[in-house]
Amino acid sequence: MTGDRKSGALVWKIVLAVCLLIVAGCVIFIIAVKKNEKEAREVYERAAGESRTETRAGNLTETEENMAETDGTAHSEASLTEETEESGGEGTENECPVDFQELQAVNPDIYAWITVPGTKVDYPIAQRAGDRNFYLHHNINGDYEFAGMIYTEDYNRTDFTDPNTVIYGHNMHNDTMFTTLHYFEDRDFFDRHQEVLIYTPEQTLHYTIFAAYAYDNRHLMESFDFSDPDIFDAYLDQVFAIRDMKAYFRDGVTVTSEDKIITLSTCFDGRDEERYLIQAVLADE
Repeated sequence: MTGDRKSGALVWKIVLAVCLLIVAGCVIFIIAVKKNEKEAREVYERAAGESRTETRAGNLTETEENMAETDGTAHSEASLTEETEESGGEGTENECPVDFQELQAVNPDIYAWITVPGTKVDYPIAQRAGDRNFYLHHNINGDYEFAGMIYTEDYNRTDFTDPNTVIYGHNMHNDTMFTTLHYFEDRDFFDRHQEVLIYTPEQTLHYTIFAAYAYDNRHLMESFDFSDPDIFDAYLDQVFAIRDMKAYFRDGVTVTSEDKIITLSTCFDGRDEERYLIQAVLADE
């Protein structure tokens, strides 16, 4: 009996030691992840520039302020003001507030910056040639981070001349990455916010949001040949034919295969078979 008690106690000590090691490993992992997130955010903010930061809070409504504070962060991390949102035109030069030289010194895979006014989407866009999913779970420094980066796959060129450029971002619980695109599930928010800005080292591209809806999780670039006008038009017809209470389309905006669009893609919580898509068309020159 004494031997059984001793062996039982030894087993429990071993189990306790293993549990403590697991807990310690989890704590170290969480600290490392948080450190990586903080370092990545600091790089983003330096590149965005002080003048950009000063203009962000601006003219947001009380509802938008409340939306933006869901993770305890003021809207100083959100996008440009609605005054910027009212600017129009394609390919405006010399208005880029992003320091691409600094960003690309950290990571040469970065080629653009996306801002969605009224949300907290305000990030660089990266693409790793030959490794399409690299930035799914790697940050600006190339370190593993579940949140990853905002990125495109090399199905798309990096000059936004493709018929449809698909841009991916995670739906995180701390309102980072593409999480706040879900603001567009509110009809009033969709009606009041219509612009996406894409900054590149050469120009600023202005896009008008024309659709926000849930779609299945098929890979768009592998499922549709958008370079074929007939296929692109058929795809657009399918999109505009969606009948869902939470699918919104902007009145007065016509999109055809002659246009260039971007598709912002993120996930839903607990709905693995669906994606939330925001689509915007490049404004006329």
